Amino acid sequence: MPILPAILRLLTFRLQREEMLQLGRKHLIAGLVGTWMVGMGRYWDDPGASLLQHLGLGSVIYVFCLALFIWLILKPYRVSNWSYTAVLTFVCLTSFPALLYAIPVERFVSLGMATRMNVWFLATVALWRLALLFYFLRVFTRLHWGYIISTALLPVCAIVSALTFLNLERAVFEIMGGLREHTANDGAYFILILLTMFSQMLLIPLLLAYSWGVYKRNWRRKKNVV
Repeated sequence: MPILPAILRLLTFRLQREEMLQLGRKHLIAGLVGTWMVGMGRYWDDPGASLLQHLGLGSVIYVFCLALFIWLILKPYRVSNWSYTAVLTFVCLTSFPALLYAIPVERFVSLGMATRMNVWFLATVALWRLALLFYFLRVFTRLHWGYIISTALLPVCAIVSALTFLNLERAVFEIMGGLREHTANDGAYFILILLTMFSQMLLIPLLLAYSWGVYKRNWRRKKNVV
């Protein structure tokens, strides 16, 4: 399947399971290149970013870890044709919407306007990619919506919570303590702080729902075999 049509069909929620199974090495390479470009664009004007983030390698490492997490979470459901490569390809191809958040709006508008625009960009990209994850899991796995909700939100909440300790602690403490100058990304950081709070509250209930779903799914499979 041609690369560009596959990306467009995926980003517009029109890619079907048979087409997902046709995604191959060229789609994965295109997704990795897109992830690398988005990663560089995201941090090119952030003086506090690490070298890996400036080079875009942090985003590349992130998609490998995220894909592994999603693959492992769904593996107990024993979905047909479920593979790490398929998940990694999907995660990489969904990186392209993040180009929106890489637009340096602070160079064209006032700081206040840039802050509001970055918040909207962040919300748009986050909701878009979350909706794509729901769509991918629903179409590829063909599981019931009850299973999809817990399996889709569990890795998201876990990763957002982990980012608090791995990436956001500097911004959180500096913003809350008044130790840093205001930037166009402050609004986005506040949104991430709120998302972290909700994620930590939902983590345990989602983990319980996921465990029950795996047990119920495998119990039904054994019952049908018997």
